[in-house]
Amino acid sequence: MAKLVLAGRAGCPQYARAELLADYLQANLPDFSVHKVVQHPDTWEQWLHDVCEMNGWEHKRSPVVWRELLDRGGKGLLLGGLNEFLEYAQNYYGITSMKLTEEILEIAEENLQAHMESEKEQEEIRSLINPLQIWITSASAPTCYQLIPLLASGDVFGMTTEISIHLLDAVQSKECLSGIVMEVEDMAFPLLRGISGHTEIDKAFLQADVIIVPDDTILERDTQTLENCIRAMSEICQVYAPLIEKNAKSGVRIISAGKTFVNLKAMMIITYGPSIKPENVIAVATSWESASKAMLARKLSMNTAGVKDVIVWGNISGCMYIDLSHAKVYRCDSAIWGPANFSRPLLNLIHDSKWINSEFMSAQSSSSSRVCHYAGILPAHAVATALRYWFHGSPPGEIVSMGIFSEGQFCIPEGIVFSMPVRFQNGSWEVVTELEINEKTQEVLDRLSYDLIQEKCIALKEIKEMRPYRADKITTKKDLCQGGFFSP
Repeated sequence: MAKLVLAGRAGCPQYARAELLADYLQANLPDFSVHKVVQHPDTWEQWLHDVCEMNGWEHKRSPVVWRELLDRGGKGLLLGGLNEFLEYAQNYYGITSMKLTEEILEIAEENLQAHMESEKEQEEIRSLINPLQIWITSASAPTCYQLIPLLASGDVFGMTTEISIHLLDAVQSKECLSGIVMEVEDMAFPLLRGISGHTEIDKAFLQADVIIVPDDTILERDTQTLENCIRAMSEICQVYAPLIEKNAKSGVRIISAGKTFVNLKAMMIITYGPSIKPENVIAVATSWESASKAMLARKLSMNTAGVKDVIVWGNISGCMYIDLSHAKVYRCDSAIWGPANFSRPLLNLIHDSKWINSEFMSAQSSSSSRVCHYAGILPAHAVATALRYWFHGSPPGEIVSMGIFSEGQFCIPEGIVFSMPVRFQNGSWEVVTELEINEKTQEVLDRLSYDLIQEKCIALKEIKEMRPYRADKITTKKDLCQGGFFSP
């Protein structure tokens, strides 16, 4: 069976003549098959160059005809252009083209018009399918590798929402990005419309609906001073924020995540991007919250899902307060039982205050190390959970912790991103301001604010102008970690 591929430029008279002859042969010969490829005049030359380069051919004009020795897509044997195709048809089948030049020109014009109308229809169809555009920075990091399957599975945005993922990183990570793209494409997620790698910063965040900013791999805390790390991170945000304003959609949602300067990254993006809505930027505290719940559940010999309303206050990647005063326990195996919605205060079930203030606190510190050295599963899960809450709402009646831009809630200074209790509903979040905060907790929140104010001042190069803040009570990192359950 003769299997030919006929490719040409739309509007080309030579292609039109070859096409008519190929159609005639296919209609009248039982063992003749032709596959036609039409390219727009603007893309024809590049397309022909790529095909010839891939197959090692030399051909410069429209049309180009080759024979496939296997089914379509197999290795091809170049026949040539129009003249070679006419000679092939004459020699093998005794048939040639008898159409007049005027008729061929009319057909060529009709071909061009039909091709343009077809492209327009395809573009309209594509516009009806509007996948969510997800951008991830520092995409060669392990967290991104673990996060992509969670996003593409449908559990985060819903089983009917298609997404496109864009991976952004430095030029030196181009090969790594290409590897990730190929591997994800091979996984064939039904809801993944496309995935691509990007190293050109000026084209970052185009049409972004969601931007995820994990740790930037260029920040090496072990070899730099704190001030230099903060300023380096600030410079990155100075680049990102204007690009987000310029290229992303107006309602873009931005998530700051990772283990370094999580609050500060969110705050600096808001600072350097004045048109970015502060309510559209959050810092993820879910990893600390879930790790604390897991340890408390192990202490009580129960399922982690039964521990609710553990609150993370303060600087997610610095000094924080793990607040158990509002925590509740459901379905705990104890002397008191009740229906599924029955809960008990967690501190009424854990009477070992020494364990809470020593072993529990130490475990929270070590969880930071696990995030550093393991494969990014915990921070990836934290980001996915935060996004799922943001798009579909947090569990009814539950409190979750997120770093948000402070407007003075709980007497926290305005203008910093501070982790506090929130609820997600209808695509937005609200601070749970009805919580009662005792005097001791309020004093702790005042102390924690210092850590974030200091970071902000360093980032904005205002260290010399920074006035002391409770310097009589806060002199060391250890002092910041007094009066509650902290992770230093």
